[in-house]
Amino acid sequence: MARAAVVILSYPDLELVDQSTAEQPISFPYIPGLLSFCEGPVVIEAFKSLKTEPDLIIFDSQGLAHPRRLGLASHIGVILDKPSIGCAKSRLFGRVRERLPSAKGSFVYLYDRDEIIGAAVRSRDETDPLYVSIGHKINLLAAISSVLGCVEAGERLSKTTILAHRLAGMAVSVIGLVIVK
Repeated sequence: MARAAVVILSYPDLELVDQSTAEQPISFPYIPGLLSFCEGPVVIEAFKSLKTEPDLIIFDSQGLAHPRRLGLASHIGVILDKPSIGCAKSRLFGRVRERLPSAKGSFVYLYDRDEIIGAAVRSRDETDPLYVSIGHKINLLAAISSVLGCVEAGERLSKTTILAHRLAGMAVSVIGLVIVK
């Protein structure tokens, strides 16, 4: 079974506007690097129940920072034809070439060979970075700025991620996250 939770927040005040969950059996076998084929259908199903149209989607997953350049944020962003961002808690693919400064808002690029595929972003002073990458219809600097704009003081994760995890009851395989500007 896969479960997805979607929350829509206003921006920049980050107030809850709408929310939805969906749960369904996984019909695609697990194949490393193709996780969006397992989890994507339930995310799309969760979007169908929303009453509010999102302007920007932030996924707790990868975008271009993926071995096939098509993480869940890219895959579903294309299907929904919405600007989307991958904002993962851990690095799946790529490497950083520089030391990430410890101050909130600092970032260094994530590379695959000579190609920039994302960024390691410090969302709070002296904490583990988030890994931000383009999903669809947004540039990397705008993606970084959007993610940082959704992190409240003292938190590492964006409010979208925190609220969606709560809505899903934490025991989920995927979470889709949305912000309305």
